[in-house]
Amino acid sequence: MTTEILEQQPQTEVVRGVAARSSRGMTLIEILVVLAIIGLIMGGVAIMAFNAFDDSKTKAAAKDIATLSQSVEMYRLQKNKCPKSVQDLKAAGIVAKVTKDPWGNDYVIKCPGDHGPVDISSAGKDGQAGNEDDINSWDEAVGEAEPES
Repeated sequence: MTTEILEQQPQTEVVRGVAARSSRGMTLIEILVVLAIIGLIMGGVAIMAFNAFDDSKTKAAAKDIATLSQSVEMYRLQKNKCPKSVQDLKAAGIVAKVTKDPWGNDYVIKCPGDHGPVDISSAGKDGQAGNEDDINSWDEAVGEAEPES
């Protein structure tokens, strides 16, 4: 019996040594790889979130322009003249407050307009009128953005 016990002791020590080595934890390289993967995923999510935020600002401006267009029509019916700015709509009691576009610029009201009875536009993200990021009442996308009732 003693020989069997002596033969089993080295085997159990080997098993304990293997178990101890495998339970040491993760190496520094494994941790860095995991952190790199997490960083790549977070970067992709952040880019998508910022794009969605820019799109929501453009849609909000389009809805504001559609609402202002209806307010201008109401002003024209009541006063029989065109408003020069959103302040005129507020002074007439048609709108509750003077709104700016999502980028902090004033909406431009041109009455009579070049593209319709009233042209309303926002300079867009860059704040400069006359380039491709402008949101205008005569754009097709603005006509589809009807205000919710």
